[in-house]
Order: sequence, then structure tokens, then C-alpha cells
Amino acid sequence: MNAMVIETSNRPVVVVERAWRTFQADRAPVRALRGVDFTVDTGEMVAVVGPSGAGKSTLLNVIAGIDVPDEGTVAIDGEAMPADDDDRRAALRRNRIGMVFQFFSLLEDMTALENVMLPVVMTGSGGRAAERRGREVLDLLGIGDRAGDRPPVLSGGQRQRLAIARALANRPAVLLADEPTGALDGDSGGEVLELFRRLHHDGQTIVVVTHSDEVAAGADRIVRMRDGSIRDG
Repeated sequence: MNAMVIETSNRPVVVVERAWRTFQADRAPVRALRGVDFTVDTGEMVAVVGPSGAGKSTLLNVIAGIDVPDEGTVAIDGEAMPADDDDRRAALRRNRIGMVFQFFSLLEDMTALENVMLPVVMTGSGGRAAERRGREVLDLLGIGDRAGDRPPVLSGGQRQRLAIARALANRPAVLLADEPTGALDGDSGGEVLELFRRLHHDGQTIVVVTHSDEVAAGADRIVRMRDGSIRDG
């Protein structure tokens, strides 16, 4: 994989301050986040670990603007995530955040290239610019020869590479990954893990939620969550 140049600055890319999030359940409210403070510096790779139900995915969704904290604030690359404006949150997510999910979330009736082009087109770039960027990122991730194929004919590892390519298409300030190796076999998971290491080496800021000790071991810092809080040690 060729090196990718990542623009960097001295300010934190992710700042979460005193974030609380409660979900209503049948028996009692579930406090998914309890006053969480969380910061990620430029170029840092942070692994968020903890048992199921600890609040890891909720934290990732709050950072991405998919969910909104009941209290507290989120800022991405120096810009506040607006709690009361869905359109502005969506625009900030498109322009500053790349997301990778455990089960790929690819559009199966589109080719690999069209999947990667889509977020570029959604930012208003023309078709030629989107295609050029799409091919560039597919080549970067080693699947440029599968540009015309649709996701169902790709292996699990290739589909996750495609999902990562799509997440990188708009040159995000931060890449968020929720269990990126969880649905893969050992060999495919190892390939994706190596890809994340290379992206990190090239300067990409990454936050990864994982149950994998191997994935967490490649991070600069490990953040442990339990019962909606970040725990030391």
C-alpha cells in the first residue's frame, strides 16, 4: 500500500466533554454514558475496550453525530457538533468523519467504485473528481482491480477494505471503527489489522472500538469503559 499523506495540526481532533446519554428501557432507564470526557490528538490511534454494554458504541455514535448526548458537548477538528441541527451534524459527519462498521454496510447493487464515489458525490464534487478519488483510494487499499465488482462477490476481507476505502474517500479528520475485525476470519482480520496500522503510521487519526486484544495492542492508547464511564487502568 502506498503511503497516504495526512494533513496534521496541533489541536485535538476529537473532544468530548461531560457527555451523558440515557436510553429509556422497559424496566428502568439505561445510562449508557455517565459524564464521559474523551480526547483524541491528531495522528493518534485510540482503542476503546470494555465489556458489552459498557457504552463503547454509544460513545462512538455520539462522536459521529449519529446520536446526541443528553448533556455535554462534542467537537470534531475544532468544530462543535450541533445537538439541535440534524443537517449540520450530517454535513460535519460527511466532511470530517469516516466510519467503518463490523458488518460493512455497503450498497450491494453498486460496484466497489460506486460505493467509494458516493460520499464524494454527496459533498458536491463532480463525477470525474469522485471517480478519480475513488480509484485512488481503492488502489491505496489494494483492491483497485475489483473496482467494477459488486460487494457480494468479494471476500469478507475485501469487503472490509472497501468499507475502509469508502470511509477514507473524503479525507476525514478522524476514522471511527466499530469492531472492524469482528465479522472476519483470522486471516482476513489480520489483513485489516495491518491496514489500520499502516493508516496510523501514515498519520490518520483513528478511534477503534474493539474486543480484540490484538487490535487494541496496535493503538497508542487504550481507553477502558465500564457502566458508561471511562475507567483508569
